[in-house]
Amino acid sequence: MNTIELTNLPLRIAITMDGNGRWAELRGKPRIVGHRAGSHTVRRIVRACRRLGVQELTLYAFSEQNWGRPTNEVEGLMTLLEEFLLQERDEILLNRIRLRGIGNLDRLPPPVREALELLSDASREHKGMTLSLALS
Repeated sequence: MNTIELTNLPLRIAITMDGNGRWAELRGKPRIVGHRAGSHTVRRIVRACRRLGVQELTLYAFSEQNWGRPTNEVEGLMTLLEEFLLQERDEILLNRIRLRGIGNLDRLPPPVREALELLSDASREHKGMTLSLALS
């Protein structure tokens, strides 16, 4: 692995989360297995960006078009999002990360929207990295 020049890192990074379902299908697994693997990658990316001094990380996590996927896949993705918000809450708060949800958040299922709002509110004044989840 090459050494990263910290002086050349961008302060703002945006990532489109795509291809996890296809990754799983190529391995003969259900698409949700790929989405779960992608959520583990998100954790590693957030931690690395914070350590490297990235100021803003935007994850394009669920597009408006994703609502057209099969119901069980959408439900699985919403469950993964809720799990992420609940499981990562302590780490986000401990590391002074400011979490924001952007997009048409009213379309999110109430438990997901509530978890997002609670964590966004709790981290609103944090001055560390800003993590924006682009949803719908």
